[in-house]
Amino acid sequence: MQRTPSEMIEEVRRMIAGDGPEFSSLFAPDGVLRYPFAPPGTPAELRGRDAIREFYAAGEPSKGLLDLAEVAVVVHRTDDPEVVLAEFSHHGWSHATRAPYRFRALAVVRVRDGRIVSYEDYIDAIAMARMLGRTPELADALTR
Repeated sequence: MQRTPSEMIEEVRRMIAGDGPEFSSLFAPDGVLRYPFAPPGTPAELRGRDAIREFYAAGEPSKGLLDLAEVAVVVHRTDDPEVVLAEFSHHGWSHATRAPYRFRALAVVRVRDGRIVSYEDYIDAIAMARMLGRTPELADALTR
């Protein structure tokens, strides 16, 4: 099935919400995932579907830390038909902090032949550490 960039973003939204496909399956075999503002301990770039799958499989324990109430996305089309900008937001309850949370991220995504070939994920590392109860680990990594 050949998906458009907007349809692929909807698949990513569904994946974040917990009712979509496994993230790496959306990528071309040689697709690239980049974190331009990667926090310490997170690779700035993952090359290839297998590397993306392996990275996300290692992060599975974090999934149970959040109860998502809603996951939303706003898609902005660009002059390039392969590229969209996506504003993701979700909120819910963090078991790590025992408090509600709200999180936003921006992605620049290139889709070719129905697969993601490039995904730049602009996340707020401080907000992510806060909602997962990992601010002490982030602070420690930043001072090393």
